[in-house]
Formats: sequence, structure tokens, C-alpha cells
Amino acid sequence: MRASSRLRAIAGIAAVVLAAVLPLSHGARAAEPDAEAKATAAATAQAVPGFWDPRRRPERPDLSRLTVIRFLTETDYPPFNFTGPDGNPAGFNVDLARALCDEIKVTCTVQMRKFETLLDALSSNRGDAIIASIAVTPQSRAKLDFTDPYYRTPGRFVARKDAVLPEMRPEYLEGKKVGAIAGSAHEAYLKAMFTDAELHSYPNDEALRAALKRGEVSYIFGDAIALSFWINGTDSEDCCAFSGGPFLESRYFGEGVGIGVRKGNDLLRQALNWALFRVWEKGRYTDLWLHYFSVNPF
Repeated sequence: MRASSRLRAIAGIAAVVLAAVLPLSHGARAAEPDAEAKATAAATAQAVPGFWDPRRRPERPDLSRLTVIRFLTETDYPPFNFTGPDGNPAGFNVDLARALCDEIKVTCTVQMRKFETLLDALSSNRGDAIIASIAVTPQSRAKLDFTDPYYRTPGRFVARKDAVLPEMRPEYLEGKKVGAIAGSAHEAYLKAMFTDAELHSYPNDEALRAALKRGEVSYIFGDAIALSFWINGTDSEDCCAFSGGPFLESRYFGEGVGIGVRKGNDLLRQALNWALFRVWEKGRYTDLWLHYFSVNPF
């Protein structure tokens, strides 16, 4: 997630309990059998997380008053939003927005703007909804109403491949050297919950990951989405893998990411919530997840 000034910071720090892993998606199904999807599924055998409860099916709202949804997103936050090779908006958020419009059966537009201009564009009626990985926090709730979360950013441990554990518990890390970004919620979580670990703090992601690669620390703990792309990228030199499962306590790692609408626009918010559930239930959300996340953050 980005800096707090961009409304993406991890939520404030407080005493917590360890969080359980999210369940498998009720609506999950394998991606269509093209070569890329086959490779992804075979390489990762992913358990796609589910963010919706099948027992809490939202009622279909009156959609007759919706004729167009003008989505706003930002220009450069891959893989969620970026400019495609053809110059058009692309990414997980963009494809999800289009799937929602297909479900609601309305015309959909997606406009890319600099992140810092999105709120002004929405408030001046140059768009209807922001789908740009904005974390749901007390600060962002003061400016926007949000749909239900459609993804979350867990914390996870990463180890060199010869030291991966199936589960991470405080007692397993007693006396172990563990790295985190200085001043981050991940560092604070380690200080609160993994008190017997030997904590090493680093100024940025690059320094943290380099410390793990050269064996200066046994584990690092950080943003699982960013780490998933590092693990699967060339910079990691295939050194490392996730160790144990995700940590999801909202008071450290946020309530999740939702689609923002203008305050009081309940019709659009409810329509998007209904469509999100339907897209997930039909397996289209799972297809998007498998397409964009070759190493599962969960």
C-alpha cells in the first residue's frame, strides 16, 4: 500500500490477536484453460481467498436508475491500475470494474487520473466511483462511502527456501533474526506479538529484501502483495518463498480495500455490492485473481 497521505496506509496500531487465514472462495473455479491460466494454476495451486459470505447474499437493488457508471482510477499502480500496451486503462481494478458493469448491465467508462486528483474529480461530478486501491480507514471514510472490501493486504513472513515453515508462531521465532521496515505497522506487529524474536529494522523494501538474500536475517515480515511480486520476479533470484500463512488483523493491516462513492450515494454503493457478490459467486473474481497474482499473497 502507498503512503498514508494517499489514503492507502495500513490502519492505526493497537493491541491485537493473531488472525486466521481467509477461507477459500465459495465461488472459486479454475481459470479458463488457456496456456497462461494453466501455467498459473499448475505453478501455484492457489487457494483464492474469499471476501464474501455466501450466507449473506445481498438483495438486488433497483438498478433501473443506473444507466452509466463512470469509474475513476489512477495511472500507475500495477498490477491494479496501469496503462496497457494499447494506451487504454488496464489492471485488476479496471477488469473488475468492467465485470461489475457487465453484471449490472450498464455502460461503463474508466478514466485514469493522478491519484491525488481522484477525490476532487469525484466531488466535482467528473466520475461516479473510485476503484484505485483506496484503503478503508476512518480518514478515508470521512470523505467517501465504500462498498464492501474486495481485497485485503495481509502481512506475511518470507524466508529463504531452505528455511520455510508451514506455520509461523511466536515461539518458533524465539531468538531468530527477523526484519521489517522501520516505522511500519509490520514492525509494530512484530514488537507486539513476536516479542522473543530479534528484530532488525530497515529503511526500505530494497534494504529489507537484500538482508534476507544475504542471510543477515532469517525472515522478513511485510506487505504480502508487494512481497508476492518480489518472490516471483527476477530481483529475488528465486531465493525465497512465503513462510506460513497471512496475518489479517485489521487494526494493524487495515479493513481492506473498497470502491469509493460520493457520501450518501447509497444506490450506487448497493448496486456495486450486489455486483461484487455476483461476480465472485460466478467465479469471475477468481479468474481475475489467478490472472494477476501468480504467487498468491494469501
